[in-house]
Amino acid sequence: MSADARLDLSTLVNQVASLLLYAPVFHDPVGQTWVKLLYSLASRKPTLELLQDYSHSFRALAASGYDWPTYLLTQILYADNPFTQAAQRQQMSPGLRAAAIHDLRRLQHLYQVGDRLGQQVQMVAGVTSVSLEVLGSQPVPDYPLSALLQNAAGDAEGWPKLIDDIAAHHQRYGVGEFARYQAFTWRAEQLMGIDSPDPITLEQLTGYDHPRQRLLRNTEALLAGYPALNVLLYGARGSGKSSLVKALVNAYSDRGLRLVEVPKGNLHHLPQIVAQIRHLPQKFILFVDDLSFEEDDDAFKALKVVLEGGVVARPANVVVYATSNRRHLIREFHDDRPRPRDAEEIHQWDTVQEKLSFSDRFGLTLTFEPADQNDYLAIVRHLAQRAALETDPDELTRRALQWATRHNGRSGRTARQFVDALTAESQLGPE
Repeated sequence: MSADARLDLSTLVNQVASLLLYAPVFHDPVGQTWVKLLYSLASRKPTLELLQDYSHSFRALAASGYDWPTYLLTQILYADNPFTQAAQRQQMSPGLRAAAIHDLRRLQHLYQVGDRLGQQVQMVAGVTSVSLEVLGSQPVPDYPLSALLQNAAGDAEGWPKLIDDIAAHHQRYGVGEFARYQAFTWRAEQLMGIDSPDPITLEQLTGYDHPRQRLLRNTEALLAGYPALNVLLYGARGSGKSSLVKALVNAYSDRGLRLVEVPKGNLHHLPQIVAQIRHLPQKFILFVDDLSFEEDDDAFKALKVVLEGGVVARPANVVVYATSNRRHLIREFHDDRPRPRDAEEIHQWDTVQEKLSFSDRFGLTLTFEPADQNDYLAIVRHLAQRAALETDPDELTRRALQWATRHNGRSGRTARQFVDALTAESQLGPE
């Protein structure tokens, strides 16, 4: 290996080691194996060890679906460090700014390396290496900053000059997992990003115009920083309540809207969830699907605290959107009614009223009535048109009504199932 090659490797090692803020971009398996391969080349490890390190790096990058430049660019876009955190809060100090510029200069050089490590392995080990650049199948994330970084990569001072654009990016889109994902669930006492959220869009939904517009207006208020209400979406099963909530995040994710799905069994963790997100720049919908409570359910108390607030003020960036098939969310029994002989509780009617009025703690209740025949057929026609089905209108109507009779009755869900079955039939042929 030439002296120039050794000097280049030494420089790369020093650039990785000297990162002040952005070192965590190399902390996942792709970054770790790439850095290990770099160190192996720079320290002239034996050929067998070098080939093993190259194999590990290759597999990690292949599993990620990225090529090396796209991987590094993605890590920068989602970076979570003191600079990006300060940028999203618009509280960036001159020292953090200078440290970020220092790191960006080094990261730009590392970005330009591309597949040259593979070429170095080929030179040293005397084997033919497979290009790391052919691995990429994942596209660069679709942010304005992505194109700026790619276009400026060839300019010696390109990335440091983009420091204000990078700060603006994090101010708008956030950092870390909250920039990478638009939907989350609570699992194992932590927020977990959802890789493939439901792709349903508002354009795919039809009917229920009044509750839909009221929910959109409330969500717009949340995004604009105005007071927004907690919402209970109540009504018939299959009417699209859950789909409407999920479609919101697909429509507004670019404006910082995030959805956190909270299973009923985890509602007692709601205060813990809110504490993690209350100071973030994004706006959050805590989504509780199919909500109802049994008597003396601890989840009831936890949700009540979030809806009404406690000693800690309710955060302005969080709302609860819950769906339910029950208007009164807590199950009632005849035995709950106070009787003269009951002496256990003096004010038992107050307890009954507490249960009955729980749904009133949602500032807005939207009702989804069962679909009549006209509504059901309108939904079928809308979905069939979006699916580009070429079916005689009368035949479509006949089969749609027949499907509803034989399956789950008239609803948006039934209409979706019918059109999905019809789409498959159009491709595969009738049974």
